[in-house]
Amino acid sequence: MKIFAISDLHLSGNTPKPMSVFGDHWEGHWDKIRNNWKRHVGEDDVVLIPGDISWAMTLDEAIIDLKEIGELPGKKIMIRGNHDYWWSSISRVRKAVDPSIFPIQNDSIKYGDVWFCGTRGWVSPGSRDYSEHDEKIYNRELIRLELSLNSVEDESPIVVLLHYPPFDDRGENTQFIDILKNYRVKHVVFGHLHGDSLKNVKEGCVDGINFHLVSCDYLNFELKEIWEVV
Repeated sequence: MKIFAISDLHLSGNTPKPMSVFGDHWEGHWDKIRNNWKRHVGEDDVVLIPGDISWAMTLDEAIIDLKEIGELPGKKIMIRGNHDYWWSSISRVRKAVDPSIFPIQNDSIKYGDVWFCGTRGWVSPGSRDYSEHDEKIYNRELIRLELSLNSVEDESPIVVLLHYPPFDDRGENTQFIDILKNYRVKHVVFGHLHGDSLKNVKEGCVDGINFHLVSCDYLNFELKEIWEVV
């Protein structure tokens, strides 16, 4: 089983929104991603999608995008991003998606010998944009990560999906790292970052955990293979 990841798909099948406004490299980005996905992902593989999946405002509007993801090979595990306004109650989301898709919220899922956990995360203290308004949301996301990790039922390794990076915009660790270190987390994937915000991006092995930025434009619209589990 191979584990791939790619985030920030920003699909807009219901009301097309040209992503090329963010740069010429975004032209036809979904076709690039799908072609790469079909070349590399097998039916027994897993693709992690850590947020910002669709520009849709409602679940009904997002169905066309979720359907296209569901038609691609492999099992898909996703979490909510800050732009996923369509993500309503988790029960409604799970009923709407293809059986090959599992949305995580306050829980986890096991495929093969690996547990997958996750939560959205949020702007962290120490970041330029952090304000008093963010504190409540940030603390709630810490709780949600703990809930997800605590739902793991055995000693198998863990892969975590976050939308926001678990580092502030200076590359310093946040409280999310403190939580992750208390569990058997092997890999963490995250997205959200684009453009100038990539300047201080932090990846690689930190405190024994492998961190991967998987924003689709950062990956040149190709899935990143995170781990091959044998």
